[in-house]
Amino acid sequence: MRIIVVGGGHAGIEAAYAAARMGAEAVLLTMHLETVGQMSCNPSIGGIAKGHLVREIDALGGLMALAADATGIHFKVLNRSKGPAVRATRSQNDKAAYRLFVKDFLERVPGLRLYQGLAAGIAVEGGRVRGVRLVDGETLAADAVVVCSGTFLAGRIFVGSASYAAGRANEPPAIELAEAIRGLGFATLRLKTGTPMRLHADGIDWSRFTPQPGDEPPLGFSARTRRKLRNRVQCFLGHTTPEVGRIVREHLHLSPLYSGRIRGVGPRYCPSIEDKVVKFPERERHPIFLEPEGLNSREIYVNGLSSSLPAEVQRRVLDAVPGLERAPMMRPAYAIEYDAVQPTQLRPSLESRAVGGLFFAGQVNGTSGYEEAAGQGLMAGVNAVLEARGEPPFVLGRNEAYIGVMIDDIVRRGVDEPYRLFTARAEYRLQLREDNAFERLGAHALRLGLVTRRDHEREQRRLERRRRAIRELDAVRVPCAGGAETLRQALRRPETTLARLRELHGDARLPQGLDFADASYIEASVKYEGYVAIQNREVARLGRLAAVAIPAGLDFAVVDGLSTEIRQKLGRERPATLGEAAAIPGVTPAALNALSIHLALKCRR
Repeated sequence: MRIIVVGGGHAGIEAAYAAARMGAEAVLLTMHLETVGQMSCNPSIGGIAKGHLVREIDALGGLMALAADATGIHFKVLNRSKGPAVRATRSQNDKAAYRLFVKDFLERVPGLRLYQGLAAGIAVEGGRVRGVRLVDGETLAADAVVVCSGTFLAGRIFVGSASYAAGRANEPPAIELAEAIRGLGFATLRLKTGTPMRLHADGIDWSRFTPQPGDEPPLGFSARTRRKLRNRVQCFLGHTTPEVGRIVREHLHLSPLYSGRIRGVGPRYCPSIEDKVVKFPERERHPIFLEPEGLNSREIYVNGLSSSLPAEVQRRVLDAVPGLERAPMMRPAYAIEYDAVQPTQLRPSLESRAVGGLFFAGQVNGTSGYEEAAGQGLMAGVNAVLEARGEPPFVLGRNEAYIGVMIDDIVRRGVDEPYRLFTARAEYRLQLREDNAFERLGAHALRLGLVTRRDHEREQRRLERRRRAIRELDAVRVPCAGGAETLRQALRRPETTLARLRELHGDARLPQGLDFADASYIEASVKYEGYVAIQNREVARLGRLAAVAIPAGLDFAVVDGLSTEIRQKLGRERPATLGEAAAIPGVTPAALNALSIHLALKCRR
């Protein structure tokens, strides 16, 4: 069984690795072997909701967490002072080391072959994928194909009035593949993203910026990391000035974003400096972060100054930021416009509805970010193998993982701008935490063959140690205003932490040997257990609801509360159950509720 993965970015890496771990012959096809695992934009992994994805990828046996820990040079837990559900790990990484680690790792995976070539089309016969056609005329046969083309489909870079075809950083775009995908009948849309300029560290006046040190001790991502993590660099916080806003406004006509030359829709949550100035005119300054690109590089990534303005205008912007006046610009910022496949054309397994065995994952599905791409890649790789074997797909529910939330969002609702994951998108976020990723997903990983039994048992022991600590809290009673209570009852109070209980009742009465992740798990499990129980009952109710049968001859036109569009979709797809109806792209929870009420009333009558 051969699975071909097109593209060596973060989605492609995880797809190929997962397929190989499951016993398939996996071929990772990429135009340049040297750029496998390239961090095209920000030299970091994780962050809000993205850290959750990385932990889930790790629990499912993926590579991203291992690579982030192995090449991390600065580690920080964001939202550390807030509740465990929204805490998020982030690492600053050595960009070159990350790429080299990934390539070296993949080269050692049994059953996985890296192959340099340029995909020009998808071979399809009888409604099923048969392989990948290369520009040199060769066709690589495959039982399933996963397209992870990132921003390369008909990619075009913009810097001021200049524009040229490119996938990223002056690499060649995938023009033929883009045309071939459209030729298969897939609806595509144009999206846009961008990256900030890079500066030479020696020209920066660091005294004008606020240091942002990493956490001590550093906390990484992977349960399989055995090396000691170290913070090797500092990041720095600064701000733009009113003069920056004036310069941007004065030159807006030179920005392809505002001159109409870029048609693609950009990311709402990672705007360019032009967008910030235009959309937030009341703000006189905006934060920027100076982030080192590696230990052996003098390049500094200017997080917060993405732009498509001409290079000479970018220079003027830098001159207006205190501390950057003398910093040489090594690479100008640019915007990139590219084709994405509308993901409503995919099943929840990320398989195309139109072509059997053809999967799409990553930015080609309209998402943004390394982590979102990697999560999709892993799921697409797994499902490509299962589909080739003739086995049912592996689909995670919204209550099981942020990966499930993301995929459900894009395949059901589609995208009209680059999709980014947030904790607010998850209705079950109290139980979708970084600290319990193994508890939620470890059994799936073992069943699918994505992790070794030894690694699984090691994590099972860690989980049992945490559960034992919670039982120990139940066994110790301490005085309180009403008489006495257990330490577990005391920990339920919103303001109480394990550290606070140690201060009040002494170290000897609390469980020993707990690190930050252990404490986070214990506090969340105790504080949220009532809410989680309610959510689990709701999940069970929805599960029962999903099994409700829809009569074969039901006239959806008589169901109150459905839009014409949804009536047409239901009539065309003819779902047999409410669960099947929920899987149809565009069918909203409100529509499902209206349909369930109609069926209940009909049954009662």
